[in-house]
Amino acid sequence: MHADQLKTSSKRWMTAALAAFSEGPESYDFAVHHAGIAAEHLLKAYLASLHPALIVEARDFDSLLHATGHPAHASAPASRVKTIGLVEAHARVHKILRSQLPVGKQALDPVANARNGVAHSGIHDVAEVQTVFTTCLRLIDPLLIELKIDPDTYWGDYRSLHDRLIEERVRAARIRLEVKLAKSRAIFEQRYGHLGTNEREIVLATITKHSHVYMEHNEERPCPACGSKGWLIGTTHVDSTNEPVVVFTPYVFACSACDLDVENEEFWELGDLSDEVVLDDPPEVFYENWEPDYDFVPDDPEDPTIDANWEPDEDSYRDR
Repeated sequence: MHADQLKTSSKRWMTAALAAFSEGPESYDFAVHHAGIAAEHLLKAYLASLHPALIVEARDFDSLLHATGHPAHASAPASRVKTIGLVEAHARVHKILRSQLPVGKQALDPVANARNGVAHSGIHDVAEVQTVFTTCLRLIDPLLIELKIDPDTYWGDYRSLHDRLIEERVRAARIRLEVKLAKSRAIFEQRYGHLGTNEREIVLATITKHSHVYMEHNEERPCPACGSKGWLIGTTHVDSTNEPVVVFTPYVFACSACDLDVENEEFWELGDLSDEVVLDDPPEVFYENWEPDYDFVPDDPEDPTIDANWEPDEDSYRDR
């Protein structure tokens, strides 16, 4: 359950995955299986770097006792600690990192399915191998930054292969986005090209009034295809780094006027539209019954009693 052990394990599995991928189709089953494990272990390494308890099954008390530094009270040995799987590890990390992690649940599902298919039944979809494999690479890259792991050390002799696969994936995403934009522009012209300006404005005001995609929060933005009112759809969270603010993290853009619907890799190619947004309403207004965990007092840089490098002792957590 130590972060360093999981980092080392992830690198070993990824090296084996890249070696298998390089051997060609006859080894693709090993490639997707090993890459999935490498991604899972690095996700867990990030969680364990915050606290080992974050990678154990929440309902297994013995595992929690080991993870929180109280093994003497556990009735099962450390070798039987139950940890979370790939999907749950991703969900937990995604909740923390949000916009830094470019792979959402929908994009992760094929990775989990491919790895489990190989592990349990020796079956995988050959047509999805490169997509699944590159998704693991894209998932790992931001984790290397967060964990302060040198990419050259992690990817080793396969750094150039990694770079080429990522470049091809980005280029393919850009092409898919351009195809979607062109199709949506054509749909918009077909639907509304024959209408006069005033008539078109009246019709669009009704059609674009609400988003047809639902998530926690929507923000209105001009559609990059047709210019009509479209919607960024995503989730919100409170950032208390300085004064507490509500931050909106978008994951989807949808436009009812031209049927543009952009998510996953294509969404990240929308430029500023994919950036996080600080909302105007403070947390106590935006969230019903929201209260801060503490009385917020901004740091005074002139106050000599403030130690910017102070960190709590690990024992202080265990004593609470």
